[in-house]
Parts: sequence; structure tokens; C-alpha cells
Amino acid sequence: MSATHNWNSFARANAAQKWRRQSAVMGSAMTHAIVEAADVHPGMAVLDVACGTGEPGISIASNLAGTGAVIGIDISSQALKLGQERAAARGLTNISFREADAHELPFGHASFDRITCRLGIMFFADAPRVFREMHRVLKPGGSVAIIAWGAFEQPYFQTTVGVILREVTGMTVPQSGASMFRFGVPGSIATQLETAGFHNCKDELKVVPWVWPGPPREVWEYFQESTIPFRSVLDAIPQNERERVGAAVLEEIAKYYDGQQVNFTATINLATAAA
Repeated sequence: MSATHNWNSFARANAAQKWRRQSAVMGSAMTHAIVEAADVHPGMAVLDVACGTGEPGISIASNLAGTGAVIGIDISSQALKLGQERAAARGLTNISFREADAHELPFGHASFDRITCRLGIMFFADAPRVFREMHRVLKPGGSVAIIAWGAFEQPYFQTTVGVILREVTGMTVPQSGASMFRFGVPGSIATQLETAGFHNCKDELKVVPWVWPGPPREVWEYFQESTIPFRSVLDAIPQNERERVGAAVLEEIAKYYDGQQVNFTATINLATAAA
């Protein structure tokens, strides 16, 4: 099964639609962090790489207040459709969406003032190539802002996958899951950006709120319905163990629940660099 097919799966698109309000709340602090780092000004041309269902491109387009132009690209046509619907619902006319592969950006040299990428670079088959493409399409003096996951050892993953690994004998993290955290070490993104031709490259770990506005059972349902990197882990839970493992997961998530929301935090690696 190809990566494109996985990210285009009906189940994932359905989950994105079903939980769109809650997931937007959960990711809002991370979106704010990358929008702030991007430092976008009126009239700028912005490319949002691996935009998924629209963020941070939609927030950037809103901040531009009708000026400039934002283009969101992704390999998932289903996610892009949701992004278009979200932008239209907000009455945004300065953002568009396009199906494209980050390894071969379909844009000319020096086309953009800013590039953003939130939680996308971990999944690129050839990240150095993507960084070179980003450098190519940025205008001189333009910049990138990138967010990747920090280490695996953080609440959202420890209370879900971590519990499964603990409770099911012989279970290990699949390569697709491990790759999510390959840029979790400070300097790992900055080094590759510098190699790709960028300067003033820096990255740093930040802790931001990662809050789910609902009960623990919703977090667990959302994770099961939306995860792709850990799908094989979920599928490998023996049928006769699923109820027990699910109860153990809910018990761990409940430790972060205050009666109204699940108060996770997310550790991210935030990188910036200039072309």
C-alpha cells in the first residue's frame, strides 16, 4: 500500500471530518507557534507544505486580511477538500489548495516569501530533497518555519501507543511510527536546512498545550480512527485483549482529564531559517 493511498484513506478523511472541531482546538497552540515564527506580513506569497486539512495556511490567510496569496499543498486529495471547505466557510479568498508532492514542488524559482510546514517533514521519504526544493522556490531573503514532533516520551503517545506497548507482549514500535520522532533532537532540522543552502538556521524544543476539549474516550477514539503511523500496532492487538488494553489506555488518559478537557502538552521542535 502506497504512502499516498494511506494518507488518502477514507477512514482518515472521515475521522478528520468527524473530529474537526476537537482536533482544531487540540492543535491551536501549535498552529499559533508556527504562524508567529513565520512572521508573515501583508501582501506576501506563502506556501504551506503538507497542509493536511488547512492549517496553518488558513490562519495565515486570515492574518493577511485579504492580501497576498497562500497556497496549501498535500498529497491527500481528501484532506485538501476539507481544507477548501474550511477556507470557504471563513470567506477566505486569498488561499488555494493544490495536490502536489513536496519532493517536486510545482513552482518556479523564487516564488514565495514564506514557507511553512507543520508536522509534515517526519513523513517525507527524502527530507533533504524537500528542503532543497523549499530553498529553490523561496525568494532571496525569504524564510521557512517548520514544526516536527519532539521525542516519543510525551503524554499523547505515552497514554496511547505507550500503553499498548506495555500491555501487549512482543509489541514494538513500527518504523512508520519511529520516523515520527526522527527530528525530535535539537539541531536535527537546522543541520539539514543548512546543508540545503539556508542560513541563520536554528531549531529548539518547545512545549505547547495539546488540549482535547472532551472526555478521555474521545481521545482514544480519535487516535484509533486517525492514526496512520501506528495503524499496524492497533491492528496487532489480539482480539481477546482489546477490551483490557482499551481500559488501560483510558485509565492513563484520565490522569490528564479535569472533568471537561484532557490537558496534554506537546513537545515540538520548531525550526526557522532564511533563504
